[in-house]
Amino acid sequence: MSYSLNSTLLLTILLAIGLFFFLRASSKDRTTIVEISSSQQPVKVLNGLCEWLNLRGWKQTGGDFEQRILIFKGQVVSSKFLAIFLGFLGGFGSCALGLVIIQIYPELGWWPILLGLIGGPLSGIVYFKKSAREEKFELRLINESENDSTFMRLRAHRDELISLENELGEKLQLKSDGSLFKTPI
Repeated sequence: MSYSLNSTLLLTILLAIGLFFFLRASSKDRTTIVEISSSQQPVKVLNGLCEWLNLRGWKQTGGDFEQRILIFKGQVVSSKFLAIFLGFLGGFGSCALGLVIIQIYPELGWWPILLGLIGGPLSGIVYFKKSAREEKFELRLINESENDSTFMRLRAHRDELISLENELGEKLQLKSDGSLFKTPI
């Protein structure tokens, strides 16, 4: 086997590994807990948060008055465009792997190219099934008095918390430690 075939096979396998990890990351749970505060009264902050969540499609499904918890649920929908795009990428990548296999083992004939018929639909289906899920958004009021500023703990998907802080931060005077905007790298 020549040096160029070895390097082409290695690069093709690395592309397949990259696609696998992208599919895995697209369905990874990114639930985060963040504590926020506001100088406004808890009733005003809670009303603003509930209104914002309802506008974004979240439905209040429960809560606990004693523990001061509100629970919202929402459905995350898979992107059909991304599923089709990943299907094409998986198909082309599988065909490329088949072409490399044909070059290494010519006695197999053209059969390895049919890997594209497996890799394409499989990657699109895996993404479409795993990325569609139900998410929870939990609000817990921490402060004891109803007159002072508001302290609460939010548990939700990281992207929802970032959107909340961006859209309502100024209006409700929300402050957090800023950890949502820091990358782990």
